[in-house]
Amino acid sequence: MVASLTASAAPVWKAPAQLNLGELQVLELREEDPTRPALPRPTVEDRLGPLRLRAMEPLPDGRGWRFQVQALEPGPAVVPALDLGNGKRSPELRLEVPRTIPFGGPWVGFGGGNDDRLPAIPFPWAWASLLLLPPLALLAWGIRHWRQGSGQRRLRQAAHGFRRQWPPVDKDRTTLDAAHGLGRDLLAARFGESARAWGPAEFQARNLGPWDQWAKSLDAARFGRTEPPFPASDPLLAALDARGGGKDGA
Repeated sequence: MVASLTASAAPVWKAPAQLNLGELQVLELREEDPTRPALPRPTVEDRLGPLRLRAMEPLPDGRGWRFQVQALEPGPAVVPALDLGNGKRSPELRLEVPRTIPFGGPWVGFGGGNDDRLPAIPFPWAWASLLLLPPLALLAWGIRHWRQGSGQRRLRQAAHGFRRQWPPVDKDRTTLDAAHGLGRDLLAARFGESARAWGPAEFQARNLGPWDQWAKSLDAARFGRTEPPFPASDPLLAALDARGGGKDGA
């Protein structure tokens, strides 16, 4: 009998059948028996169980309280009994908060959960590859320009090395062989690898008289002779420049 009287005297919750995830909705707790005093303010702070409490105000007739809540998690939501401060407690309230999307589906809204996946959006590789055309064209031009200038770079390096060592100061065989090698490197850089084996006939045929004297002076120096003398480096380099800009392998 005591239990039945207690149950009949308990306040009453008024709530929707289910709460929409993330939406603000209203719950009411009121005293339905007009012979009983109005409900005092429940002892709550910022939450009603798993529900976020956004606002709280008395009902217009003063018989209870209105709660504005927001469900932030899907699944069953249980609001525990509230302490009403006069020895009474509200009944426990059980609500259902359905998911906004199926479990494991693409995450398209609030409440997807940790295991939901983003929708598979293919990357437009074909269109993105068009962005590679300008840098690839620039790279191809740079490689082509570098290859075209490689011969001139090699010729300048060979001319610089030859000018530093010519004419040879010492007449020993090692120094003469080194000077001969530098000269042949310069000829090969200017006319091609076949120029390493050119002799007097090839020099004369190509109007390279200073280089004919260069070869003969080295041969003479190897046997201790001074005639013909070493030609200066300037006429030798000028003879190369007079032949034009390309290689002559003939």
